Amino acid sequence: MTTKLLFDGDWRATVTDDPLHITPRFTGDSVDVTEYVDVQGRERFLAHTFGSQDRLWDTPDVFRFDPDSRKLVGAELQMPYVSADAETSTRLPVLPALRRGGLRADEVRDFRHETCTVLCRAPGDAVLICLRDPDVLDEPLEARIGIAPDVALLVQHGTVAGWSLTDPARYLTTAYAAPDPAPPSPTTRRLLTECLNLLTPPLVDDVVDGEPPALARLRAADETLRNQHEDRHRANALLALINTLVEDYGNG
Repeated sequence: MTTKLLFDGDWRATVTDDPLHITPRFTGDSVDVTEYVDVQGRERFLAHTFGSQDRLWDTPDVFRFDPDSRKLVGAELQMPYVSADAETSTRLPVLPALRRGGLRADEVRDFRHETCTVLCRAPGDAVLICLRDPDVLDEPLEARIGIAPDVALLVQHGTVAGWSLTDPARYLTTAYAAPDPAPPSPTTRRLLTECLNLLTPPLVDDVVDGEPPALARLRAADETLRNQHEDRHRANALLALINTLVEDYGNG
């Protein structure tokens, strides 16, 4: 049973029996397991915690801990496709049984944790699996630590090798807003898959190259989301997700 986890910079944490009870927020660009609701709240959150955090021109994965208890109090996990060197894999790792648990830092010290570079998508995007690098797929994962509802850290050789989000459509939202508590509509689930297709190879390469079929799919997704009446909050989140693509290439 994995009890110690190694992060970047030889930074370590112990697995506890106290997972976070915070509903994750999936903005499309990141998965945020935090309680703040605005920019000012985030600034206060960072000022009163320690761990890994983003800085000017640097956006690693964020893990923040309470300085007194050393317990994990929040996380922000970046989606791989926001990075220029990201790739999408059709291979899916076998996920170990889930163990729900929190983290306690072994010491009060800041560190930096690299973002994942590989996105693995389960059928229907029921699960998004994000890995540090393609080599992780060559060996079994040894543990899956559920640090929050439907959010888990993936462990290989005692090291945090990635993370997963189950049922990402349920947690779609815009920045700082809580997800709609109602289940996502079938239309939203279908459009999430189409938006992820548009953001990842090979389709995103065709969009950038101005291929007419790819641009037609981009425009169709944008129009459908704008005209979607049900599940409006999640539709707005998906519009924000593909907005840059639409602005840069939608009129091509």
